[in-house]
Amino acid sequence: MKESRSPRLASRFKSKMKTMRIAILQITLALAPIAVSAASGQAQPQSDGKSNARPARTSPNVVFILADDLGWSDTTLFGTTKFYKTPNIERLAKRGMTFTRAYSSSPLCSPTRASVLTGLSPARHGITTPNCHLPRVTLEATANPTGPANHKATFPNPVSRLDTKYYTLAEMFKDNGYATGHFGKWHLGAEPYSPLEHGFDVDVPHHPGPGPAGSYVAPWKFKDFDHDPLIPDEHLEDRMAKEAVAFLEQHKDESFFLNYWMFSVHAPFDAKQKLIDEYRKVIDPKDPQRSPTYAAMIESMDDAVGTLLDTLDRLKIADNTIIMFASDNGGNMYNEVDGTSATSNSPLRGGKANMYEGGVRGPAIVAYPGQIEAGSRSDEVIQSSDFYPTLLEMLSIEPQAGQSFDGISVVPALEGKSLDRDAIFTYFPHSPPIPEWMPAAVSVHRRDWKLIRVFFGDDDKQHRYKLYNLKDDIGEQTNLASERPELVKELDALIDDFLADTNAVLPLPNPKFDAAKYRPELEGKAKLKGGVSTPKKQPRGKPVAGWQPEGTTKLAKKDGMLILTSTGGDPHISARLPKPATAQDLVLHVTMASDSSGYGQVFWQEQGVNPPFIADRSQRFDVQHDGNMHNYSVPLPAKQPVLAVRIDPSRAAGKIKISDVSLKTADGTVIRKWSF
Repeated sequence: MKESRSPRLASRFKSKMKTMRIAILQITLALAPIAVSAASGQAQPQSDGKSNARPARTSPNVVFILADDLGWSDTTLFGTTKFYKTPNIERLAKRGMTFTRAYSSSPLCSPTRASVLTGLSPARHGITTPNCHLPRVTLEATANPTGPANHKATFPNPVSRLDTKYYTLAEMFKDNGYATGHFGKWHLGAEPYSPLEHGFDVDVPHHPGPGPAGSYVAPWKFKDFDHDPLIPDEHLEDRMAKEAVAFLEQHKDESFFLNYWMFSVHAPFDAKQKLIDEYRKVIDPKDPQRSPTYAAMIESMDDAVGTLLDTLDRLKIADNTIIMFASDNGGNMYNEVDGTSATSNSPLRGGKANMYEGGVRGPAIVAYPGQIEAGSRSDEVIQSSDFYPTLLEMLSIEPQAGQSFDGISVVPALEGKSLDRDAIFTYFPHSPPIPEWMPAAVSVHRRDWKLIRVFFGDDDKQHRYKLYNLKDDIGEQTNLASERPELVKELDALIDDFLADTNAVLPLPNPKFDAAKYRPELEGKAKLKGGVSTPKKQPRGKPVAGWQPEGTTKLAKKDGMLILTSTGGDPHISARLPKPATAQDLVLHVTMASDSSGYGQVFWQEQGVNPPFIADRSQRFDVQHDGNMHNYSVPLPAKQPVLAVRIDPSRAAGKIKISDVSLKTADGTVIRKWSF
């Protein structure tokens, strides 16, 4: 693995940080009590005994924004769309460098995400499919001896979790004094493989799944992560941006690494209805990009980028913050949305989950005011695994002893120069049946040339090849493999070296291959998949006596009681207080009868603390579901003024009758009483 170093930009980073470190050290020495080390005899600042205290800012902040399924033509950066609007991504581009040839490490999400965090290829870390939400834990890829009868090659069994043996980007930042926060999608494994085990101090919403839980527009179905009661139709990306803003505000005076991995614009396909209606008015039926729902999703994604930029400006830390923006794979062109494909990556061929350019090429921006030329562009080839070594060089941090990368530092490109690299490789030994699919394959990009090796795709168990000159044929329409056999041989040798170096687990000739079931004419042919759009939500119930029902919970008032009827598994109601309750040792008293089942739980929302309702700010209580009235007193050990409360009276469907709810202090003083 070759590593590229460019001294000039790195020198500017080092000089800037050295000056800041000296200033901090001078202030520290001037203010700290002095103690003499018995070991060295040197005067040293006296420790306060807090091992977890972070130093004041000495290094640039880093914000890494990873969009999900955002295609090369899904932004206005390259003049390839007339339908979508991305003014904030354009705004970010004006602050730094846009890469026209940025590639994800895989045409699917989890493999690329693992590559961002490790700097390694999917061929090496073994995560080659987005299977990290599935129950089975696999930490080592293995070869598969057999495969489907209609495929000539087998498909390896991939890794299903990001192993904690890897020294991740977040761990590197944390070890160098940074506050680290992960916000949004993860999809690399639940505990013990969550962001919290990979170097992040916080993880919101701590969700291991492949996409948003239920929908983008509240109410959501995340475990212990609810929408703001004041915003009934809150958009998930708006909310995640708010969570990230709180992190930025909390750590504005110290170095931080904000890992903002968007849920957008992955399925399910829904958005703010007002935006959908606006885009529906301007559809061009001849434009391959004509889904108003997807266009609305793009706009909300772009709004979140704008929120982060606004916050960095407001906090006056934008000039000391490196921002990296990229996508985890190409745009989704195989799901049907609004009667058409979700998007189009034209002029590129294909999209998410295949090996053509549309599956792996996407937008990418790196900005650092005063260090990277504003509004600049680069045609250099970069890949997801490059971000880790690039940040190390930009921050003058050495890798760990023995640590190596499949990516390289792209600092020379950030200086406007060429990169010293032979090629990049994409390893995707799988074959999902989508438009433009092909059998298990691996590809190499070297300058203008791209070679795809289809494993055992030819006769007599030989590989099949697709060779394209991307300078002349960006749409990959003309296969030049038969015309340039020597070039195919030369590039294929690079693939061999790459697979050997990464110790990749490879497809094998399939002993169960049945020529009678082989349909080569169907390669690349598939219908659009439907059924992924979010179904219409049930109308949100109207508040009753100040209490808001959620989801399938129905609420009514009868005979002096609040009647809660639930057909779902998580009935709950919430109410805001007329003014914040500032008293300590609050207690919520509830009198109710239930024929449901499961424990009860009370949540409370604290002022200035997000999210509003979360398990860490809740108390469980045992409920008797015998149909008789019982009194329950639940303490609320709040640390900040309480703004709202939520009652989950059970964990299953059933009917609950509530005759009285009151919030009191420990000595019995009534803060708020609800009568029905």
